[in-house]
Amino acid sequence: MSLFGKITNSERQVLNVIIVGCGSVGTTLAERLSAEGHYITMIDKDANSLKRVCDTYDVMGIVGNGSSYSILMEAGIESANLVIAVTESDELNLLCCTVAKKVGNCAAIARVRTPDYVDDLPYLRTRLGISMIINPELEAAREIARLLRLPSAISINPFAKGSVEMVKFKLPEKCTLCGKSLMQLQDILRGVLICGVERGEDLTIPGGSFEFEPGDVISFIAPVRNTQLFFKRISIETTAVSSAIIAGGGRISYYLAKMLIDEGIEVKIIEQDENRCSYLAENLDKAIVLCGNSNSEDLLLESGIRETQSFISLTDADEENILLSLYAKKATNAKVITKIDRTSFHNVITELDMDSVIYPRYLITESIIAYARAKHNSLGSSNIETLYQVFDGRAEAIELRVDQVEVTDTPLMKMNLKKDMLIACVNRGGRIFIPSGNDCLMMDDTVIIVTKHSGFDEINDILM
Repeated sequence: MSLFGKITNSERQVLNVIIVGCGSVGTTLAERLSAEGHYITMIDKDANSLKRVCDTYDVMGIVGNGSSYSILMEAGIESANLVIAVTESDELNLLCCTVAKKVGNCAAIARVRTPDYVDDLPYLRTRLGISMIINPELEAAREIARLLRLPSAISINPFAKGSVEMVKFKLPEKCTLCGKSLMQLQDILRGVLICGVERGEDLTIPGGSFEFEPGDVISFIAPVRNTQLFFKRISIETTAVSSAIIAGGGRISYYLAKMLIDEGIEVKIIEQDENRCSYLAENLDKAIVLCGNSNSEDLLLESGIRETQSFISLTDADEENILLSLYAKKATNAKVITKIDRTSFHNVITELDMDSVIYPRYLITESIIAYARAKHNSLGSSNIETLYQVFDGRAEAIELRVDQVEVTDTPLMKMNLKKDMLIACVNRGGRIFIPSGNDCLMMDDTVIIVTKHSGFDEINDILM
């Protein structure tokens, strides 16, 4: 995914980051953090995988066990600012961070995925002194659950602790917006801000004369209470689903099924492994677990795919998930969600007729990048509340806290703001509004910004 021009400032430091584990998440972090100018050292037991990452990105590699004192010393733990442990073992990740905290004076982030640890995560983080514990499967399940509550959306990115959301949807034929300009739709658009329109490969931040067409992919930001009202005004169905079929019985499926059952949604899970089926049946007593191959058309029909309101492909194979989703699109009118782990053919996947695609690795890398950006500022302020890559990586949506007087008490229309940037929403002590040119920012506001620039880590970055 492409990045745009970086923000530079003499007050900021280059971070010394150690990443333990060079799987898909570790590799993505190496790509993103090295692109932002940080010094990266990778540790992994697999020499071939390590060499592949080091040959591709500007990082240094050390073969060994990331929880080993001697290996961490060789990696420069004493001068490191941040250690990120993302191996396949939760226990190893926690041990790496614990040793790193004892040996060095650095922040530590651990990936912990096992459901057995979910309830213990706050305790572990506090007792072990770990800055952040991340669970990609749990975050993926939360994203899917959001989409099932608003099935007309392609993606939903929450801000302001869930009070604001950035919603992407595809404009259907004969919609109220089609053939009309932004200027003609002010009443319909009240309470929401259109921050981008994708038409083919073109991305536009629309002005007043921009006319909408069927098939446009529109992204807007609004307080949660306004999202449903907006869809109602343009006659797009927004009713949450009442039934779901999940293909694959892995960790995401387990977390998701628990969430959906708690919301009163009927859940069926198709899983091939008999032992895993037994585990799911024992731990999800209100779910219907079907033991069999999700590639079987007969089993899919038997499960009720033609009647279900949602179908979620969560097997371990990307190719299988894609085929299942394409079949579901043909066989049913259900909301279809597809999990993809690899991003090699992202451009091809976006051309396929699928509703929503989630990439679990990006859900956690964005949280880590936001944390690294906050540490990047040598003033030590944790200004970044939330960070997402949007528009297929062509822009970022970032939530920043206002803590610099230079951007306060001046109407936005009179500020010397960067181009290719949109101030989309302001949260002022719980009062959420879309600012006009006459509005001013105030200290302790949080501001949602959509920008083609990469590297924003403080509110002053909005200025030229």
